[in-house]
Amino acid sequence: MIPEDLAQTHAAAFTDQRPWSAEEFASLMSQTGMILCGDAKSFVLGRVIADEAEVLTLATHPDHQRKGLAQAALAQFLTLAQSKGATRVFLEVSETNTAAKTLYKNNNFSVIGTRPRYYVTATGDKVGADVMQILV
Repeated sequence: MIPEDLAQTHAAAFTDQRPWSAEEFASLMSQTGMILCGDAKSFVLGRVIADEAEVLTLATHPDHQRKGLAQAALAQFLTLAQSKGATRVFLEVSETNTAAKTLYKNNNFSVIGTRPRYYVTATGDKVGADVMQILV
């Protein structure tokens, strides 16, 4: 996948926040320990450091939501993270993102904390995040 495709999907999926640019994706993908799963329609980008993995973003283009693509990309990410030595995977998700929280809960992630006012919305408001984890 090329960074421009990831940025386009991210922008379509995250209309309430500032989307990541192609340059930001390129920079992240060049770092050690990065894992990219899925395709331009739906993807998970994360990293493994030592025995921990972090989901940095999961995005599905609105034209392709509710087709199981995010579920498949997340499952692939969890498998790859475990194969690279991760025993725990964590992430932050907006407290208002019900669809994502449902996906994570359905995949046995649990809330382990919160980050108040973590995300800045497109209107400048700040929204909290739930910190979630799963042991793999």
